[in-house]
Amino acid sequence: MNKFMDALVVSPLADGKTWVLMGDFGYGYGEERIEVAEGFETDFASVPRLLWVVLPKWGKYGNAAMVHDWLYWKQDRSRAEADGIFLEGMSLLGVAAWKKYLMYVAVRAFGWLGWWRNQLDRAAGF
Repeated sequence: MNKFMDALVVSPLADGKTWVLMGDFGYGYGEERIEVAEGFETDFASVPRLLWVVLPKWGKYGNAAMVHDWLYWKQDRSRAEADGIFLEGMSLLGVAAWKKYLMYVAVRAFGWLGWWRNQLDRAAGF
């Protein structure tokens, strides 16, 4: 059964928009455990500022956003699979249907930007 395995414990960085994972955090996905590394940094949901009233960067979907950001960083599976795991995680967290599907469509349409940026950052040694 797919489920979040740990409490999400994060601390904000001084930039006011980035958070760092402070302990174990994993997602049970089938027979595997997707383990987000302690110290991983996230901005949670990459939502344009104009939409924060409807879709803030943090919400009920925060745990799913953390796993999604990790999968985009690691890139050890396809972007489509990472996006599907994000949708599934939001469903497990009880995110409203209109909100989770809007966020899923957004990552399918625009997620390639983050995927590509992460490739460049990793190549540069970050």
